[in-house]
Amino acid sequence: MAVQTKINQTVLMSGADYFSDDFAINAHMDSRIPVDVAKARAEHAAIKSALEDAGVQVVQVPAPPGCQDGVYAANWALCRGGKAVMSRLPNKRKAEEPYAEEVLRSLGQEIIHLPDDLRFSGQGDALPCGNDLFIGSNYRTDWQAHQFIGDQLGYNVISLQAIPKRQWHGFGKRVVNETTGWPDSFYYDIDLALAVLRSPYQDQKGLIAWCPAAFTRTSRKLLREYDGVEKIEVSRAEATKGFACNLVSTGETVVMSANAPHFKAELEKRGFKAVTPHITELAKGGGYIRCTTLTLGNE
Repeated sequence: MAVQTKINQTVLMSGADYFSDDFAINAHMDSRIPVDVAKARAEHAAIKSALEDAGVQVVQVPAPPGCQDGVYAANWALCRGGKAVMSRLPNKRKAEEPYAEEVLRSLGQEIIHLPDDLRFSGQGDALPCGNDLFIGSNYRTDWQAHQFIGDQLGYNVISLQAIPKRQWHGFGKRVVNETTGWPDSFYYDIDLALAVLRSPYQDQKGLIAWCPAAFTRTSRKLLREYDGVEKIEVSRAEATKGFACNLVSTGETVVMSANAPHFKAELEKRGFKAVTPHITELAKGGGYIRCTTLTLGNE
């Protein structure tokens, strides 16, 4: 497969030193199930090693002290062209915000804050593909933040919403997270339902993977009709249980879940090299491979 441009060539990673699920702030977390921190550190190291083997430069920083979700650096900001639009995170992650700002400022990023206390989940909820920005809403990012982010960083915004978590297997009232007070979803960040595999180049379209079952009817229709990118469909089972979409692609190598065999086969058929570190502990926090990495520069 001839790829003209690479993506995710420099990423920021934190660490899993303080990782836990003591406060269940998303639909995947269960504070009754203990976390093996040593194993989580080993998983984090395996992701870092896989990325470096794929040619990605990893900027490693210490984990923010005492932050159970500080390992998920993707949620700290969205960066482009030396600018970083900072996130606003749920209550149990607030201590990460000043730490993330300090780190990104030290790396030469121009810091931009959202107005009016709008919520934003950083790159976890905002995935660039060339000049397109696929951005989620309602759970961790407010609709009102979308255009501000697009204007600040020069993106064409494609606003999407995943389906909510409901009381009984897709039926009943929408669930509000007891810890955060925010609406909940198994796809609370868009990187659990959509992945960017290749950026556009000249007359070649970008390529994304997405799980149709993860999105509301309106967003599903929007993505099906959007002709700006090529698309691969991912099953609900592999997206939800296998965290299939939560990956990092260089445009040639995809560091992805070991629990999404059908999606992996499709990628290999298209000429991608798939690398699959085994992840169990980090998934207990509702995050996976993409969640641990913040891209420091996008084209």
